[in-house]
Amino acid sequence: MKQTTSLSHKLAQAACAAVLWLSAVVPAAAGPGRIVSVGGALTEIVYALVGAEHLVGVDSTSLMPAAAQALPQVGYMRTLSAEGVLSLRPDLLLASAHAGPPAVLEQLRAAGVRIETLAEDYSTAGIAAKIGTIAGLLDKPEQGRELAGQVQADFDSLAQWRAQSREQPKVLFLMAVAHGAPLASGRGTAADAVLALAGARNAAGELQGNKPIGTEAMIAAAPDVILLTDVAANAIGGLEAFYRQPGIAQTPAGRQRNIFVVDTLALLGFGLRSGQAVLELAKRLHVEPAVAIDANAGR
Repeated sequence: MKQTTSLSHKLAQAACAAVLWLSAVVPAAAGPGRIVSVGGALTEIVYALVGAEHLVGVDSTSLMPAAAQALPQVGYMRTLSAEGVLSLRPDLLLASAHAGPPAVLEQLRAAGVRIETLAEDYSTAGIAAKIGTIAGLLDKPEQGRELAGQVQADFDSLAQWRAQSREQPKVLFLMAVAHGAPLASGRGTAADAVLALAGARNAAGELQGNKPIGTEAMIAAAPDVILLTDVAANAIGGLEAFYRQPGIAQTPAGRQRNIFVVDTLALLGFGLRSGQAVLELAKRLHVEPAVAIDANAGR
């Protein structure tokens, strides 16, 4: 019996020694490891949470902050290649719900890459969810709560401004114009959510998703304002070139020259800059709300 006990004791000592040896040789996991971020809004959140040391690559929509543009690129989020991503040896792919194609994501999973897909919910709550998820991955919950609070404050300011506005202009949001019929944003799109937040009516509200809109339909929609993404404006050769497009001059927006170019990523990305971007847009779409006069002032 004593011999058996002595043998068990020796085996336990050997097991402990092995664990200690492995602990010394194999470093403990530190955070999420090497991250490839696919989605401009996600990349901005990683930087804001001071997690950039984990980033080893980003997609082509990751333009802010400027430092992100110096990182290796994996291409456009919807047309990723498994080889390009795997060449960066990531432990984690932080991905927008728009990332793909699905077959490539499956290849990455099969290769052992963890994929964290963040939903695209076009709301303040959706932005807070992105921040919370990324803060959890970076083990920075307190910083995440603080950052989410800052974003909420921006949207609170927007809501206060919107509550003072009496107008609700009809706005047509065009995603692309360079090839064929312009692509208008209807219901269920990020642009539709932005227009609602800015206190405007969507002139393409009868459409579902981003759909081509013909000249006659555009004239019939009679938008007070037309919004053009910066990407679309650059593709067509600038704002003046857009004014010369068929049907534009027959709309109220064209006649009044109420056509604005907007920052696509800031406005539609539903990230850290969205609250401020939508507030700036709202102020362009509306007449500034009148400041209430205190009847007791000066007495």
